[in-house]
Amino acid sequence: MNQLDQLKRSTIVVADTGDFQAMDAYKPQDATTNPSLILGAVQKDAYKPILTRVVGEHRAETTDEIIDRLLIAFGREILDIVPGRVSTEVDARLSFDTAGTVARARKIIAMYEAEGIERDRVLIKIASTWEGIRAAEILQRDNIRCNMTLLFSLVQAAACAEAGAQLISPFVGRIYDWYKKSAGAKWDEAANAGDNDPGVKSVAAIYRYYKHFGYDTEVMGASFRSTGQILALAGCDLLTISPALLEQLHTTEGEAPRKLDVKEARAATVDRVKTDEPSFRFQLNDDAMATEKLAEGIRAFAADAVKLEALIEAAR
Repeated sequence: MNQLDQLKRSTIVVADTGDFQAMDAYKPQDATTNPSLILGAVQKDAYKPILTRVVGEHRAETTDEIIDRLLIAFGREILDIVPGRVSTEVDARLSFDTAGTVARARKIIAMYEAEGIERDRVLIKIASTWEGIRAAEILQRDNIRCNMTLLFSLVQAAACAEAGAQLISPFVGRIYDWYKKSAGAKWDEAANAGDNDPGVKSVAAIYRYYKHFGYDTEVMGASFRSTGQILALAGCDLLTISPALLEQLHTTEGEAPRKLDVKEARAATVDRVKTDEPSFRFQLNDDAMATEKLAEGIRAFAADAVKLEALIEAAR
């Protein structure tokens, strides 16, 4: 049996792509997108007609509205393939605007519902800033489920769980990238692989924290650089995986034993993290990796949103 099928025995597999034509072969349960993935997809010949159609049908609307229409067009196509949920991201430029995030999320959900898609099949992706977490707290009370992204630290995860977020997406690969770059020539790849990978260790600690304290928020490892990182987190609630790594798992025979276990997490010794605003901001600031990667991620997603706007304007 291939590693992908083995992995599905302990973990829900999610496709991390805007390329919905690449999904069908791997039978994922859910799918996630972000501005960078959608930007990449609409520049491919196979998807340019979607951009042209959406812009043509909504030419009189604002660019922001057309972007949301485009995200929903991709979401609809994805939901025809996956049996579960699709994640659609709020503009990263609203990452420090609670009210703006709430308004944009409600608008996206209303657009999906107008297309006949029930809200329980949509996750709204929001950056795990203090303001984003407060927006999720409001949205969850309205039964709008949130996927908290750009998450790099335990304090972010703890605050998301306290806010009642549906799901978090801790970024394994980007954490790995930071530590590898920071170590420079001293980096020892073999010593920092598998369970010792800094990104893997971060997600494992979050999983342990959630299961120990009985939070309902789902943990979905994201942003992988290798199948080794994925296999080291087998047993996580969900793992969102790019088509290239899904293909590697699909074509590799071998075992994918469970690594994360609820019973072990409940029996572990775990200290509760303070999540009031001063404690959150200090702990996040005190973590150089998390601070830098959060800021970097917001900048990158915002830049890709600007590029997407340019493509839309060119297609008008």
